[in-house]
Amino acid sequence: MTRIVSGFAGSLTLQVPKSGTRPTSDRVREAIFSSLDARDAVHGARVLDLYAGSGALGLEAASRGAASVVLVEKSAAAAQVCRRNAAALTAAAAAARRTPPAIEVRATPVQTYLNGAAGPFDVVFLDPPYDLGDAELHVVLRSLVPLLPDDAVLCLERSARTAEPALPDGLTLERRKDYGETAVFWLTRDPA
Repeated sequence: MTRIVSGFAGSLTLQVPKSGTRPTSDRVREAIFSSLDARDAVHGARVLDLYAGSGALGLEAASRGAASVVLVEKSAAAAQVCRRNAAALTAAAAAARRTPPAIEVRATPVQTYLNGAAGPFDVVFLDPPYDLGDAELHVVLRSLVPLLPDDAVLCLERSARTAEPALPDGLTLERRKDYGETAVFWLTRDPA
């Protein structure tokens, strides 16, 4: 079962697509958001969740005070789950007498979305399928660079068995943290 960990929608149960996705575990999400909270990176942020699956990462950010969230998922079925989860989170905001964050769901391939995206995005989550090739990941990361302000932070999930990703100019690897089979790479915008 996947649920929102904290914020105005804490404990809200999220639907998960029947197949084709690998939801981020609660343990990993808690660690990611603990790190983001330490940076005060979420409140008021413009968040982009690529390869969104159920939308759990982006919606967790929304529950914790992000100003806007874009969930990008190419699977039509998974995008529909994202829409239902976003509606549940919006209802939770109303019940908590909070202004709901702007949440947009885009049912399109990640690269197609990035080719027309305007940005800027303060926080970006990337949780691609583990079998996504390094070359394709590099193109996605390169496409993100012009959409990021100098203080942007990116959180990339990969298999713990994979090497560090090759980064395009404009991104720097800050650190890597492994959680069992999941590796989380923290990337920052390199203004130089």
